[in-house]
Amino acid sequence: MRFVPFVMIPLVIVMTVATPASAITNGTADGDAHPEVGALIAEEPHPDGTWAYCTGTLISPTVFLTAAHCGEGKMKTARVSFASHYKPGSQIYTGRYIADPRYREEAGLHDMAVVVFDAAIPGIKPAQLPGLGMLDQLEADNQLKSARFTPVGYGSLAPKKKKTHGRRFIYTDTRNQASISFKNLSRRWLDLTIDHSKGDGSTCFGDSGGPNFLGGPTSHLLVATTITGADNACKAANYDYRLDTATARHFLGKYVTLP
Repeated sequence: MRFVPFVMIPLVIVMTVATPASAITNGTADGDAHPEVGALIAEEPHPDGTWAYCTGTLISPTVFLTAAHCGEGKMKTARVSFASHYKPGSQIYTGRYIADPRYREEAGLHDMAVVVFDAAIPGIKPAQLPGLGMLDQLEADNQLKSARFTPVGYGSLAPKKKKTHGRRFIYTDTRNQASISFKNLSRRWLDLTIDHSKGDGSTCFGDSGGPNFLGGPTSHLLVATTITGADNACKAANYDYRLDTATARHFLGKYVTLP
């Protein structure tokens, strides 16, 4: 079944009860803009015939970054595809799945995991990671308020209301991107929000672990990973895990050389 865990982040951290992030809403097909962004592929298709269940980013030739809550049980390996539209027969790379040992589902902190491949992924340039405290410096320089961010992922498109109750989530196994605005920066979280006047989109179920690039649609500077959102309609704030903090770098530095 599709992996859609509820990631509960304490109120003292984000001041709201959050639900898991997933697909890009009000976005466009990414095409070849971000070939370093890939999907975690299930062993069997979901009931709707699709395969992707989480998103992630290649951050070195052999290391793929995603979210710890994307791991089921004691998962040891993961299958990754970098196809812009996955379908059976697309190239799949299998690697060791390693979650941050500090992660606890009930807390939501340290929600990072890597997939480590035995050989370099050919033909794909890894994303760029931020230096220590980069977002803090941008905020101090009053540059974050007007900054644009580009989330990318394979998750659900805009959910549709059912005639009876609830919502129907539409998955296409396609890499999409959107633009989103800055809301707030805290010790470990980058909060992004939808500004409808700017045509912003958002993330939804299936985008978990995916990148939020600082800048426009061609940026490859990965500053935070998608973790959760503020509503089940995928129309509110995103809560993204910062990668420029000392605590995030403690885990990442075990697998990649950091700037």
